[in-house]
Amino acid sequence: MTIIEVNDKTTRKAFLDTARLIYKDDPNWVCPLDNDIEATFDPQKNSFYKHGNANRWILKNDSGKLIGRVAAFINEKKAYGHEQPTGGMGFFECIDDQEAANKLFDTAKEWLQINGMQAMEGPINFGENDSNWGLLIDGFIPPSYGMNYHPPYYKALFEAYGFTTSYEQITNKLIVYDEFPERFTKIANWVAKKQGYEFKHLEASKIDQYAADFKEIYNDAWQDFENFVPITQDAILDSFRQMKPIMDENLIWFAYINGEPASAVVILPDANQMIKGLNGKLNLIGKLKFAYKRWKGVTHMRAVVMGTKQKFQNHGLESAIFMKLKAYVYPLNQYQELELSWVGDFNEKMLSMHYAMGATASKRHATMIYKF
Repeated sequence: MTIIEVNDKTTRKAFLDTARLIYKDDPNWVCPLDNDIEATFDPQKNSFYKHGNANRWILKNDSGKLIGRVAAFINEKKAYGHEQPTGGMGFFECIDDQEAANKLFDTAKEWLQINGMQAMEGPINFGENDSNWGLLIDGFIPPSYGMNYHPPYYKALFEAYGFTTSYEQITNKLIVYDEFPERFTKIANWVAKKQGYEFKHLEASKIDQYAADFKEIYNDAWQDFENFVPITQDAILDSFRQMKPIMDENLIWFAYINGEPASAVVILPDANQMIKGLNGKLNLIGKLKFAYKRWKGVTHMRAVVMGTKQKFQNHGLESAIFMKLKAYVYPLNQYQELELSWVGDFNEKMLSMHYAMGATASKRHATMIYKF
């Protein structure tokens, strides 16, 4: 077996093609857009390069056939918030062969060690944790846009190498035309009418202001969670720019209390229903197919992130936001399912809200760690 660093056009193409080879017979897999993957490793498009670095490799067998790939990265803002300096490993794909997997894991480990790390977390993203994050361990069904999909045998490859689970990310789902439980509806309607409470959906023309509001809400809401790193305005704008082709302003909502940003919910139409069949290629034909599917409309949505400032938690703001969403979505007669992703198993408040709405289990991903 030969490990090869990705450093030119040929190896970049091979890195992308590896996934297509691994999943060629899996009907559930949806090939991510090549442009999205490449943007992760482009310092001009990924603001995380301002405080970090990344590298990636492909693996070939003795016959020269692609059998795996991996990436490693260091986020300086997060690496030293762990018990030991910890880097990241992700974009892992591999045939069902422990020796091949070990070769890939070893390569990521050695690069991280050279750069001062003492552990690696994975599979994660060189970016925010709303995409390409976690190992799929339950719910092997077609993935939503940005959600990792893996074969069931990956879990054994990780565990045999020595990875252990740090936490699980829970994804639940709502059937859109099922009514919310009576108690949830009652509370939501009461909150929506409270004096000083205001609810607004995103306006793309005011994206900078909403990005600033989101940053304020998110950094307050998540500040007490382990290894939390505040999100930056640049990272938010990066995400909003990436979301723009599929964004529906009426699915992204903010709550304000006496003018202060208090809560936010970001929901996107599931772009995987638009890109399925494109094989990752957004060329002219791909763009025409994408545009047609976007015009035709998709049936699934994904809640990418939710957050409420700590002092406003337990005020029922999220429930009121979901009633606003319902008022927009129901008359469309288009969407059938909303995926509530992904919530850490440590986040009891958010999971409780899922169940209060009547959500049921859909998928589980594991964020794992390997200490050198």
